[in-house]
Amino acid sequence: MKLEIFTDGGCLGNPGPAAIGVVIKNGAKTVKTMAMSIGQGTNNIAEYTGLIVALQEALILKADEVSIKTDSELMCRQVCGMYAVRHENIKPLFVQVKHLVTGFKSFQITHVPREQNKEADALVRQVLKKAGQDGRSDAYGVGEESPSSKG
Repeated sequence: MKLEIFTDGGCLGNPGPAAIGVVIKNGAKTVKTMAMSIGQGTNNIAEYTGLIVALQEALILKADEVSIKTDSELMCRQVCGMYAVRHENIKPLFVQVKHLVTGFKSFQITHVPREQNKEADALVRQVLKKAGQDGRSDAYGVGEESPSSKG
């Protein structure tokens, strides 16, 4: 089974309250959505955590092919090997991602503009809003990602 998975992570402040959103699709059908608070963290920790949760769920669903769509250019380029992982708090998350992808026959990760990741982004916002925050997109992880990754 081939799944297309949209992941997002965000936080208010950097670090601050953090959340993830995952939308898993099989063709045009949404198979599962997931949204959760991950406590305090940075934007990049939230992005990686969203990817890890998505990959774990894809394995549970017995997918053999996954195509990940993320609006985190930094994470996408790190996972693809184009950028080094320099932050010590991201290295174990990166290692976990690399381990999880070995469970798939085919793995692809693509950077997409935020506009193409609206469903996962909305899930993150809902969780942050429920936590009593305002959920404004301009409060997401300011300062850790390049401007081009913001879509």
